[in-house]
Amino acid sequence: MKELIVRRFIQSIMVVFLVTIMVFFVMRSLPGDPVLVYVSQNEVNAASPEQITKIRHEFGLDKPVIVQYVNWLGDICRGDLGRSVIKRTSVNQEIGRALPRTIYLGSAAFVLSIILGIPLGIVAAIRRGKWEDTLCTLVANLGVTAPVFWVGIILILIFGYYLRWLPIQGWVSPGENLGDSLRHILMPVLCLTVYPMAAIARQTRSAMLEVIRQDYIRTAWAKGLAERQVITKHAVRNAIIPVITLIGMNIRQIFGGAVLTETVFSIYGMGKLSVDALFSSDYAIVQGVILVVGVVVVLSNLVVDLSYGWIDPRIRYD
Repeated sequence: MKELIVRRFIQSIMVVFLVTIMVFFVMRSLPGDPVLVYVSQNEVNAASPEQITKIRHEFGLDKPVIVQYVNWLGDICRGDLGRSVIKRTSVNQEIGRALPRTIYLGSAAFVLSIILGIPLGIVAAIRRGKWEDTLCTLVANLGVTAPVFWVGIILILIFGYYLRWLPIQGWVSPGENLGDSLRHILMPVLCLTVYPMAAIARQTRSAMLEVIRQDYIRTAWAKGLAERQVITKHAVRNAIIPVITLIGMNIRQIFGGAVLTETVFSIYGMGKLSVDALFSSDYAIVQGVILVVGVVVVLSNLVVDLSYGWIDPRIRYD
């Protein structure tokens, strides 16, 4: 087991290293010059070529691309994600402001999608062909096909504009006012929950249908065990492995959905930070955001991979 953990950890480091290469060189290939954007925002016609050269030198943009990458990678190893050319602030500081909000929204959506998705899938499987199955399947299919931004607009239109029950934008810290904070995040969390919940429900239904046809399930029924015991102690645990895999993959779906959700609801999280930085060609912030999200996704996949043996004792790692 220790060898497996070490091997998976090394593989994760290699993936993160490849992410740094991809994000750095892709950002450098995009059109736009952050220095010119900064100058145009502050000194439209007053900046001389010498001043522009000085700004490039200050941020190391006058060096060869390979040298810039090596310097950036060295800073990352020291925990420094660089400085924003546009805002003239530390990328660590900007991400430090945005990341807790995204984690707050994402964690709530992640937990809610599991709480709703797995029971929906179980009910649909054990009531196959009945109205419960039809209803759960309909909800899951609608959730998979509904775009995040469309769900957000519909929620804003109904609960924010017509009913005026919930605020349509903004952010309130739970430390300031928990009730008001919950009211502000309810619609964004629902937007982030819809797709993962639907995907989990569909996968759970499929896995359960395969398991409940097995001989040991029929034996459990023949022994006279109650339905709850058969489902929870025998069927669910054997069907949960593919669902756990999907749950781990849903973490990146939640972070990806945060880009649209935070933009629609004007929440300054990782998604909105990356969108604003991309439009202003702020390389350092975009690189930092993608790297942090990449590390989170890689670590979540590592945890899911190592959890299989604990969930299903039949799985053994050689």
